Parts: sequence; structure tokens; C-alpha cells
Amino acid sequence: MCDTMVAMREVSRDGQVYFAKNSDRQPNEPHIIVQVPRRQYPKGARVRCTYIEIEQSPETYAVLLLKPSWIWGCEMGSNEFGLNIGNEAVFTREKYQPTGLTGMDLIRLALERCRTSQEAMELIIGLLQRYGQGGNCGYEKPFTYHNSFLITDPREAWVLETAGKYWAAEKVKGIRAISNGLTIGSQYDRAHPDLIKHAREKGWCKTEEDFNFARCYKDKLFTYFSGSGQRCSCSQQELEAQQGKIDTAVMMQILRSHHPAVQGRQFQQASLQSVCMHGGGIIGDHTTGSYVACLSEKASLYWVTGASTPCLAMFKPLWLVENNPVVFREDQQQEATGYWQQREIFHRMVINGQVTNLESYYEKRDQLEESWREIAGKLEAESASDSTKIEFMSEAWRQEAEVIRKVISENQHQPVRRRGNPYFRSYWRRQTARLGSVH
Repeated sequence: MCDTMVAMREVSRDGQVYFAKNSDRQPNEPHIIVQVPRRQYPKGARVRCTYIEIEQSPETYAVLLLKPSWIWGCEMGSNEFGLNIGNEAVFTREKYQPTGLTGMDLIRLALERCRTSQEAMELIIGLLQRYGQGGNCGYEKPFTYHNSFLITDPREAWVLETAGKYWAAEKVKGIRAISNGLTIGSQYDRAHPDLIKHAREKGWCKTEEDFNFARCYKDKLFTYFSGSGQRCSCSQQELEAQQGKIDTAVMMQILRSHHPAVQGRQFQQASLQSVCMHGGGIIGDHTTGSYVACLSEKASLYWVTGASTPCLAMFKPLWLVENNPVVFREDQQQEATGYWQQREIFHRMVINGQVTNLESYYEKRDQLEESWREIAGKLEAESASDSTKIEFMSEAWRQEAEVIRKVISENQHQPVRRRGNPYFRSYWRRQTARLGSVH
């Protein structure tokens, strides 16, 4: 489960494009940050994706990947041209293939090979037709689905929604949010040539005039129980309410938002209908990583948690520069996983009721984030050098790490005071017992 959103420059506070996503997955699955430089490959080279091998491009662009640790592709990410993509699991009437390219593989392939959102959309459509989408995307238990994508660059954005090999696409005007359900109806800008014909053959609609992509192709039961309707509506409504004021802070606020029924009790109760998703229910998904991108044709600045639970974690500044010391190389899998798991220890301590100075932590977090946003804005305005950006990033990430280390150290000997109903407490006790012991 996930939520992805974009605000184009005509509705933002400062004329920049803002893209954001929460990645909601199984709670023990490390969500790591990896930077891969631009590379060249010999003719005939192949690349192994999560499940299948395909032809490699002669050149791949530098990319920033926010990804499940065991998946080749990524849940969200960007490249050196400011192209950003996030995907959503969607549930449809079309059959799920046992193997193929995962939605996450499709994101990485597009980021590595494309410069613009239109190029990326065309590539994903082509790969879908050639290889199909499929394969298990679950960590501790099987999970298969189809995919929708929000594809954004500093000039335009597209929503691409798929059902097996079939698809529809809509160009974004102003603001747009997507979640774990098909959202494109009878109005779209592009579509698979047999989209309506196939729906009529299946008996999902009677005439072309009666056709509605979401209504015809979605699996109503799984879509309903995903909670996507509530979350997508929440994101869309908040973006609409904030038009003209949307910036990094607004996007962070939306990613941290909870359904009113659980606000204030989010560490005691599951919340599948919250944009900041908390596990502990039947489905059990939890927000494992969060990301905000501020895009302009001049430069792009990213804000990442590198941790689960955005209502708890800190968003830290990140530029896609060479030899970036704050993120991990692709061959640093163990270190990247360890970084996420260290912050997950803090999260589990909060669930256990062990952190007695949580309000003090929140005050420090908010203070640091505000100061980082202010400094980052000045560096952007001054067109600061990469070395200056690296110095600032390194200090910000060091400050966050020190705060996390201190909170854990001060509270690690506090007694466990698990809260919530018996199922919730049992769920997190089992999850914590397995943390770090799988994959």
C-alpha cells in the first residue's frame, strides 16, 4: 500500500514542482536509500531485474533509489534530470502473472533510461507489452498486484494506470494524488488501443459510451479493503485546500497525517486508512519510507527519512551529487539495511511505551527540520557548489543520527509498557521478535 502525490508549479508557493510519496509495505522490510552513478555498457549487455533478465541500455543515468532492500527496482526515486516516479499497487480483474517485471523494476528502468516524464511513460508502456508485469512483491508473505505510476519532471506529470497489459494515462493539471486503486475514469489522454474492446468482450461495459476504466477494470473487493479511497481523498483534499501555499513543509505534513479516528493513538492502533500508515491490523502494512522532492529546471532537492513512520522520523536534505557521503552505494547493502534498522529500533521502543521524552524529541525534530529547510533554501538561491551542499548534508544527517542515538540510549532500559488492544500488542511483539532475522 502506498500514497503518491504531486503539485505542479502553477499551484505551489514558489513556482516549483512538489512530488511526494509514502511507501507502505510489510513492517520488517528495510527500505533503503541507494545512489547509482551514470554508467556505460557494452553492446549486447543484459541486466538482471528482480525476476527476469532483459537487454541493457548502452548508457544508464545517475539515479537515486528508495527501495525495499531485496528488490532490484525501487518504490520511488529520481534521476540526474529531475525525473521522479512512484508506483502504487492496484488490484484489477486481469490475471496476475507469476513472473515478469515488477512495478518497482519498471520505475528503475525508466529512471535509468529516460530524461522526461513522457519518455518514461512510453518506456514503461513498451516494457509492459514486451515483458508483462508480475512476480511476488511481498517480503515475509506473498503479495502480487498490478501497478499505477505517478511520473513527474520539472515541467509536467502523468498518471499511468495499468491492469495487466492494459493501461490508461492522464496528464496532470495542477494537483494529483493516487493510491491503491484505479482512479482514471471515462476521461483520459491516452490508452491501450484495445482497452474498451477488451472491457466489452469481458462484459464489463456494454458500449463505448458506458466505458469507465476504473469501474470496468478494478477489483472492487481488494480495492475497498486497501483503504485507498480514504487515503487518496485525504491527500487530494489537502492539496486542493493548500493551493498557492504548497511547499516542502506542506508535503511533509500530508505524509505524516492520520485518519481522525486514530490521531493521537497511532502507536496504539492500526490505521490502514491513514496516509501515515501504522501496522497492526489484518493487512498489516506500515509506512516504511518517505520522500519529498522539490523540482525545478535549475536544480532538484530531495527530503528523505531513511526510516519508517514519517510522523516520527526526520526528513533530511539530499541532493543528487557525485560521491555523496550520506547515501549508500549499491554494493553497501548491509550498511544501508543497518541504517534503516537502527531507526526502526527507535520506532519499536515508541510502540513499546519505552520513550518517556517523546515530546522533547518532537520539539527537537521540528526545530532541526525547520532550520534545514531554511539553510537548504539559501543554498539553492545562492547556487551553492556541490562541496558546500555535501558539507551541509553531512552535518544535517549527523545531527539526526545523534538525536536518534541519544533517545535510544536514554530510554533503552525503560520497562516495556505495550499499549493498544491484545491483537495490536501481539502483532508488534511478533514483528519485533523477527526484526532483522529474515532475508
